[in-house]
Amino acid sequence: MTPRQLCQADLVRRILTLDLPPGTEMDETRLAAQYGLSRTPLREIFRDLAGEGYVLLSPNRGTRVAPLDFAALRVFFRSAPLVHAAVARMAAEYRTEAQVEDLWSAQRACIAATETDAIALADHRFHHVICDMAANPYLAPSHGRLMIDHARLTVGTARSSAKKEKKAQKKAIQHHEALIEAIVARDPDSAVAVTLAHWDLERGRFDGIMAGDPAPDLSVMQDAP
Repeated sequence: MTPRQLCQADLVRRILTLDLPPGTEMDETRLAAQYGLSRTPLREIFRDLAGEGYVLLSPNRGTRVAPLDFAALRVFFRSAPLVHAAVARMAAEYRTEAQVEDLWSAQRACIAATETDAIALADHRFHHVICDMAANPYLAPSHGRLMIDHARLTVGTARSSAKKEKKAQKKAIQHHEALIEAIVARDPDSAVAVTLAHWDLERGRFDGIMAGDPAPDLSVMQDAP
């Protein structure tokens, strides 16, 4: 990978794992020095990240990590099951054998992951492989944007309740396996059913945030002042 590609991949990782929390200002000077880049390629990276929903560009406020406030969460909770179900259905219909191998590889990474950040990143990759299977240029941007917030919510809630999260992760792995089986069988209805069951699990993990549960660390999930 080129220095530019390495920088972009690392910024994605840092955003997904809350190392760069929602609302964080992206200091061009500091980041350019940190990654050994000039400002021009760094600004190109910012534009790429903005196009995918990782950051926001503003003439007045510069570049900052996409916020994750309560207004965004309400939209997330209403949109996620619709988008995930549509993607799962099309993945079962259009997947290729090579993509199935990629999905099993992603699943093995999910099983092997034990640390919070690794779990979130492995899950992020798993669902992106499914989206690739769907081969739908209309759904892909929405799915990608949802998965950014999904990863950040996963990290935030896992750090607040490790014991609860371990149990949920075990169930999530089982759902992944059932979803792979449905996709391999080219069974769209089963793929959707498993996906919705999986979403119910995920929603249960995140419910405390919407309910105002003080346990999750909301300080890293809200827009910066």
